[in-house]
Amino acid sequence: MKNLILFSIAFTFSILTNYAQPFNTEIMQNGETPMLLGKINKEALSVNTYSEWFLTNYEAYQPNKEKVVAIQKLLPQYTITVFFGTWCGDSKKELPIFYKILEEAQFPLDRLTVIAVSNDSENYKQSPGGEEEGLNIHRVPTFIFYKDGKEINRIVEHPVNTFEDDILQIIQDKGYVPNYNAVTIVNDALTEMGFEKFQRKSKKLLPKLKKEAEHLGELSTYSSVLFYSERKAEGLYIAEMNTILFPNESYSYENLANKLYVTNQMEKALLNYEKSLAINPNNERVKIAIAAIKGKE
Repeated sequence: MKNLILFSIAFTFSILTNYAQPFNTEIMQNGETPMLLGKINKEALSVNTYSEWFLTNYEAYQPNKEKVVAIQKLLPQYTITVFFGTWCGDSKKELPIFYKILEEAQFPLDRLTVIAVSNDSENYKQSPGGEEEGLNIHRVPTFIFYKDGKEINRIVEHPVNTFEDDILQIIQDKGYVPNYNAVTIVNDALTEMGFEKFQRKSKKLLPKLKKEAEHLGELSTYSSVLFYSERKAEGLYIAEMNTILFPNESYSYENLANKLYVTNQMEKALLNYEKSLAINPNNERVKIAIAAIKGKE
């Protein structure tokens, strides 16, 4: 009886907590630009400044009807969580299209959770509710497909082909590989090994990453997500790995130097800023950073 009472109290508290969570929250970014944060619904995107891009892109897209019929048969078995940013160009383009396809496929929107994240440096790609924690949200929009509570696959930033094709590949289990596979490889290894073991084994990953990483932005963005989610040591290490993968790219060193600067490792920061400047002597940001460090000496 006591256990039943405790369960009832806990269940009631859970319900009240869920209802108490803010919904369709809007803040003013930098005091002037509106930004949605946290859980939202389509209605929030159909008003104010968001409607300018949401409704335009939603109405303009014409889904492939034949493929939508195929999607409609299997997709209701899934739940979907979407992370996006109202500040993000890719989100503005892709999210309305995704909504259009779901509605054409008569997907029940109560099985869809849409979460707006921040682009502030201190809360980079994070939501006030922390829904992104542990989900490797390094690019937005990200569309995660779940079945029986387990992630099956995801579409990252934009479809590999079209949304219709990508969704069908996922729900028909045809070996879909999302964009930014280099990040998936690193994140899976970090999760499986833990950071200490990952450091010891990471050199063995480099040949594979050199084949998979299409540009330096893949791991530089991932390193920033780690860094600003209080995993600074991991973020720094991934940024350093990126300089090995892209030794001739100025920004790979600048990205690492920026993080070293924030963590007050000035000598190492200066060394990497100088490497960056040697590749791109016209980078004013790096010149200013170097002057700031030398001014403190």
